[in-house]
Amino acid sequence: MQPKPRTAYLAGYPAELTAQVDALIAAGKMGALLRKKYPQAHTVRTDKALYDYVQAMKSDYLRNAAPLSRVAYDGKLQELRNALGTHARISRVQGGRLKAKREIRVATVFRDMPEDFLRMIVVHELAHLKEPDHDKAFYQLCCHMEPNYHQLEFDLRVYLSHLEAGGDPLWGGN
Repeated sequence: MQPKPRTAYLAGYPAELTAQVDALIAAGKMGALLRKKYPQAHTVRTDKALYDYVQAMKSDYLRNAAPLSRVAYDGKLQELRNALGTHARISRVQGGRLKAKREIRVATVFRDMPEDFLRMIVVHELAHLKEPDHDKAFYQLCCHMEPNYHQLEFDLRVYLSHLEAGGDPLWGGN
């Protein structure tokens, strides 16, 4: 039986890999490694800037997908839903018509992270516009939009593990 990683963020990864991450976190070296690989935070700070950022990616890769009515940072997302991003389809009856809206919410923890991490979570949520489940087609679409998707997801999980273990935020106020 595999030893349980110290953090839920790394569940599902091989024990050898999680042991290396745990050792680097315990030695206080993980922050420096991540900071070297991702030296600075992005400049997408407002909800409007995030909306524009997401729309640009959507127009590059998912032109025919349903339009987004809202994209915003959500301060309660990580605590309430234990999620880093969400996508929602909201349907309302107006008169005799059914109106559907789609929105994406990104945890505010991404406001002070490198652009690579923001791009990874946006790619993830945009992929849900076409593929609702986390299946092979979903991850193929993620990799189409961001070829380095899996490495970015792992690095983000490592950073979140670093924070969970009491490490200092590397790019801002998180």
